[in-house]
Amino acid sequence: MIIINVKDGESLDKALKRFKKKFEKTGVLRELRSRQAFEKKSITRRHEIKHAIYKQNMNLEPTV
Repeated sequence: MIIINVKDGESLDKALKRFKKKFEKTGVLRELRSRQAFEKKSITRRHEIKHAIYKQNMNLEPTV
């Protein structure tokens, strides 16, 4: 459970923004979406490898 203490004089918008940041950091929504449909481990591994190759290629490209 996420607890946000609202300070005296703090606007509701700021408190809501802090709540949204904390909620996003927990990764609840990401996990919920991943559990909606089962994905085989081999496919998950393939996605991870593709992502790693992409990140590696991004680091190799020279910046102009």
